[in-house]
Amino acid sequence: MAEPARPITHGRVARIAFPIVLSNATVPILGVVDTGVVGQLGEAAPIGAVGVGAIILTAIYWIFGFLRMGTTGLTSQAQGAGRTGEVAAMLTRALMIGLSAGVVIIALQWPLFWGAFRVSPASAEVEGLARDYMGIRVWSAPAMIALYGITGWLVALERTGAVLMLQVWMNGLNIVLDLWFVLGLGWGVEGVALATFLAEWSGLALGFWLCRDAFRVPAWRDWPRVFDAQALANMAAVNRDILLRSLMVQAIFVSFLLLGGHFGDVTLAANQVLMQFLSVTAYAMDGFAFAAEALVGQAMGARDRPRLRRAAIVSSQWAFGSNLLLALGFALAGGMIIDIMTTAPEVRAEARIYLSYMVAAPILGLAAWLLDGIFIGATRAADMRNMMAVSLLVYALAALALVPVMGNHGLWMALLISFVARGVTLGLRYPALERGAE
Repeated sequence: MAEPARPITHGRVARIAFPIVLSNATVPILGVVDTGVVGQLGEAAPIGAVGVGAIILTAIYWIFGFLRMGTTGLTSQAQGAGRTGEVAAMLTRALMIGLSAGVVIIALQWPLFWGAFRVSPASAEVEGLARDYMGIRVWSAPAMIALYGITGWLVALERTGAVLMLQVWMNGLNIVLDLWFVLGLGWGVEGVALATFLAEWSGLALGFWLCRDAFRVPAWRDWPRVFDAQALANMAAVNRDILLRSLMVQAIFVSFLLLGGHFGDVTLAANQVLMQFLSVTAYAMDGFAFAAEALVGQAMGARDRPRLRRAAIVSSQWAFGSNLLLALGFALAGGMIIDIMTTAPEVRAEARIYLSYMVAAPILGLAAWLLDGIFIGATRAADMRNMMAVSLLVYALAALALVPVMGNHGLWMALLISFVARGVTLGLRYPALERGAE
């Protein structure tokens, strides 16, 4: 039997959201330190090698990002329904998938790396150093992907403080080891890779400790339950649809960058600078989207439609306030932020031309980002996939119509139109989502 429902208050949403926002804030710090440490070696190649290697591995690991989202939705629903045995079994399934996927990546590292360098070639020196870097880091792939599952499981139980602890520990240890291995011991690129390898495995160990309550009950190793055919089929369907949806999101952003390249190096650089505004917005929105995932999922599991609506409304209010502040901040300080990110006068001037789109993005993208969280919590992944396909088509048509006439302005407009299309199409499916909670 499910426990009596706790009220969904603004304080509860804030307690879920803010640790995620703080956790996300640590991510760019690690990238800055990685770059700064190898930059002390006085050569360009090591900087490029760490950057290229990290991007390639991140892209490979990103494929398994569905494990975080799918685990959150399914676990939160089991929690809401009072199925504590299924909550523990979900953790076991997520860990098994994550660890197994990491082993597969290790086994296929050579063809994966070869393909990556064919798509994005680098100089012989950079490629050689990048291969050294990735050859060390890839051995922590099981830990990194399993952590997606652990993070999703903790979010579902509203334990985002534990997620913050994980992120701070891993990034903090990584930074300390970076400084020691590279500046202290002179291990260069290999030292940066080894620091990350050790930080990721230590993060998995900490993750196990944070989930220790689940391992104290026998349900986590109740193998008939863990390998239940219906549960596995449901998990596979949800994760498949989230993966397809994510690939379509990626297709929009990759095509945006490729199309931007046709307008020259200065415009391409300006677009890259402005993309960081979108990254900041997405990181801020994550906290409230994660809150919606956990609370909507629990309400869906309890078949409590009023609670589901309350979770959606309160999360939306916080997200709207956050994004309004971001839009205001970008309007008032956007030029200063651009100047911090680049010293090139022509890039600064070009980025300012398109700054208004960054002011509009947090408002126009609000519904899309938050409804993603709501639909993940409800495990309505097929709706997410289908509405993303519609949004991708809308983006393509907008780009075809606007880019030839308006150039880079048309490209930014097409991107923002895709955000609106995603929000509108998911919004049209929301009533059906609510009815599913009855």
